[in-house]
Amino acid sequence: MSSLKHTLRRITHRSSKDRNTAEARSNGHAGSNGHIKVPKPLANLVISSSSQSSLSNGDNDGTHLSKTQRKKEEKRQKKEERQLENEKRRKSFERRQREEEKQAERNEPAELRARYGDLPLVHRERHNAPSSTIAQLSKQKIGDTVALRARIHTLRNLSSHLVFLVFRQGGRTLQGVLQEEEGEVTHHMVKWVERLAAESIVLVKGVLQRPKEEIRGASEHHFEILIRELHVISRPTESLPMHAYEADASRRSSEDGDEKDQEEDSRKSEDRRVQISDRARLNNRLIDLRTPTANAIFKVNSGICNLFRSFLDSHGFIEIHTPKLQGGATESGASVFQLEYFGRPAFLAQSPQLAKQMSISADFEKVYEVGPVFRAENSNTHRHLTEYTGLDLEMAIDEHYHEALDLIDATLKHIWKGLYDRFGREMSVIKRQFPHEDLVWLDKTPVLPFKEGIKLLRESGWTDEEGNPPSEFEDLHTRDEIRLGQLMKEKYHTDYYILDKFPASARPFYTMPDPDDDRVTNSFDIFLRGQEILSGGQRIHGAKMLEAHMDKQGIKKDGMEEYLDGFRWGAPPHAGGGLGLERIVMLLLNLGNIRLASLFPRDPKSFPVVRKPAELRYPEADTLHPPWKNRTRQENDYQPLEKLIANYGDASNTSWLDDRFRIWRDEETGAAVAYVPQGKYGIIPGDPLCAKSQYHRVMTTFLKWIKKEKDLKPLWILCGHDTEEVLGGKLGWSTLTCAAEQRVDPGHNPDDSDLKRKIKHAEKSGIKIIDVPSQEGPSDEIKQKCDVRIQDWHANRKGTQVHLTKILPWRDQEHRRYFYAQGKDSTIHALVVLAQLAPEHGYQVKFALDFPHSPNGVIESLILHAIQSVKQDGEAHVTFGGGAMSRLEAGHNLGGVRVKLLQESYKAIVTRLKLTQKSEFREKLGAVEDPTFVCFPKRGLGQGGIRAIMRFFEEDDQ
Repeated sequence: MSSLKHTLRRITHRSSKDRNTAEARSNGHAGSNGHIKVPKPLANLVISSSSQSSLSNGDNDGTHLSKTQRKKEEKRQKKEERQLENEKRRKSFERRQREEEKQAERNEPAELRARYGDLPLVHRERHNAPSSTIAQLSKQKIGDTVALRARIHTLRNLSSHLVFLVFRQGGRTLQGVLQEEEGEVTHHMVKWVERLAAESIVLVKGVLQRPKEEIRGASEHHFEILIRELHVISRPTESLPMHAYEADASRRSSEDGDEKDQEEDSRKSEDRRVQISDRARLNNRLIDLRTPTANAIFKVNSGICNLFRSFLDSHGFIEIHTPKLQGGATESGASVFQLEYFGRPAFLAQSPQLAKQMSISADFEKVYEVGPVFRAENSNTHRHLTEYTGLDLEMAIDEHYHEALDLIDATLKHIWKGLYDRFGREMSVIKRQFPHEDLVWLDKTPVLPFKEGIKLLRESGWTDEEGNPPSEFEDLHTRDEIRLGQLMKEKYHTDYYILDKFPASARPFYTMPDPDDDRVTNSFDIFLRGQEILSGGQRIHGAKMLEAHMDKQGIKKDGMEEYLDGFRWGAPPHAGGGLGLERIVMLLLNLGNIRLASLFPRDPKSFPVVRKPAELRYPEADTLHPPWKNRTRQENDYQPLEKLIANYGDASNTSWLDDRFRIWRDEETGAAVAYVPQGKYGIIPGDPLCAKSQYHRVMTTFLKWIKKEKDLKPLWILCGHDTEEVLGGKLGWSTLTCAAEQRVDPGHNPDDSDLKRKIKHAEKSGIKIIDVPSQEGPSDEIKQKCDVRIQDWHANRKGTQVHLTKILPWRDQEHRRYFYAQGKDSTIHALVVLAQLAPEHGYQVKFALDFPHSPNGVIESLILHAIQSVKQDGEAHVTFGGGAMSRLEAGHNLGGVRVKLLQESYKAIVTRLKLTQKSEFREKLGAVEDPTFVCFPKRGLGQGGIRAIMRFFEEDDQ
């Protein structure tokens, strides 16, 4: 991003030269396709978005080609010739491939031919063929013939006769060698294997051999398999958003951590070939889980549960399984998920706490559970989940709650030791991607009273963000915990310690108070690497005290009668605690993000609302059910672009009808994506024209095509949230926003005195507003009058013009509505053109032109009239198109100092050029910003990329 930073500096310098240029009065109200006079650079990213035009390249509106345009046309034709040649070569290659296949069928001996190919989907019988796992192989088996089922992790061909593969299985990888050899491996087998896709599942058979030198690209360094047979069991049927090989080679990019840490991580990982963010990993979770690192993480995860169970089993505990549906909230109604239970309220258990205590009251003596826990806390941090796995235990005590503390301490130290004894290999694998030091703990765990921990913090000079020292009667915050962990490491040389005697204000209603000071409790927290992993303590077992505490804290007893009966009928003294499995894994392995420790993580952003798509305006132009669905597609079968825009389009899509836009069509669905070549870049404005459920497949297919067939670097601009989520969340692109669609409710009745004054002035001037019937369209006479006034409008413009479309109001009249204002002498003073969009977006104010010398207030009056007319027709949405936002914001895969520099530069540009002034009128109409995004692949937006976007927006004055 440094090149963008320097470009922005130049932008700020250049912008000052133009800021005093006179603007036409109409700038304040131009529609999203009105030309906006701003200097060239990043301001171009925030201008209006939209416009329509034709697919054909022959319509030049009667103008002659200039010398520059002829050169561009010649260059375009040469490029198309190269593309045709590439297509010819591709077809020739496919034809040659088919011929080779047929030749192999004719010439290869049946025995050799049977050594490779695709296996049937279902086997008719069981062969009981022996097979191995990579884990079972060793140097002692060199020379043996082995067979195994594995995925192709990666593949590279060194020549037409030699291919190296890496096979992956259960977190281990093994190198395979396939070399053409007379009587063993045919030339066609080598050619066939080298075309296999990564992540294919194969059955491979061969001889284990010693490599010529130690293997560095696989987990098994001292042996490899010389392939003799290879059959495909299953293969990917579409392009993968990322590969497990790339994900495992990539260093993590934490999105939730400290920005300084992110910058440090970025500098350390600059030498990596691929960077895949946590968000991209989580959005493609199944692929990320295939990596050896993820495999190792969940083996450790499983090991913790196994060690927890086995230790407690050996100490007389009973494993229980408590219900997760409860009739009452346990600790805090605000943090509990409420649901309907046959017409009655119920809650998901925030913990198994109540059921554990009831089990003790039932004389189970010692119980534990490994199960789900639900927390309805809207915390979008790196350390919180809304559903996690709890490791809980409860036990009756004889005298003192430290009986439970000591047993929990022994349990955890048993787990730490067991993990390092059993999972040393997995720890090493994880450390390659998440570097960390081994956990340090002492034979005798430090147990400090809470007030002693506070004393340590105070003596170190620690304060909160407002400069206040920590209090011994208030809970610790995350920053406090981390600092205390550092102090404990310095003083006691341990990553693991216990704080005892927590203040009552930080504990739930059932916690036993200290017998000598009711401001503190018989409770404790256990910390790992400076963060809490367990809360525990003694519970109140006296019914009267328990109910008094509930009343004091406002806990309703409704639905908790069964719980209270356990104490009313007599319960023994007891204590216990609960751990969060994912938090232990995150802290132990230094994952930096708790979501990476959860198989399929749930947080406040899970389960985004899936809006039911509105009924299409043109059902015959559906991409989910294309016209050729049950027959062979013909060349002219594609749905008309104009109808796709009316079915699926937003403001930016209406510009795709302009001559300069090239339209790619998806052969399977008819979906459309537009692009404009700019040098070696392809600028792609707006969302794909198809159902949103098809975005991922359509976009990945298009991106593969534009890179392979057109040799262009894609830059996607002015796209909405769903497109940005595919690019940033699934494909690992970087995204930012500094522009937004400005949407209004046509039913909104503006109550602004200045606006009312202008409209009243226009009425007094004798202005007449005319609605052109949508079924008729403007007459030729009106078109001619408007064209003359549009020329006047152009002549009155000054400065460099940037735009997404030309002023061509008469294209695609079927999907446009026209309104104009004329004076008493029939002079046309203003023109508003609305373009029909998808039902969910309604209409776009395509053009809003205030012609020279028109009375004050005309354009405001005409725009308001046009919007209200749309409301009368039953439309619920109108957009003005794009406008500048006051702040640049980072999206996916951007963060740290670089973004702050961009934001400062952008703020200076917006302030100097007053880019947000245009939005003032729209705000009076109740416009709401809906951000649009600039999206680019890694290293895709250097100086060349920014210049390409600038050229895309600049008006061609030749």
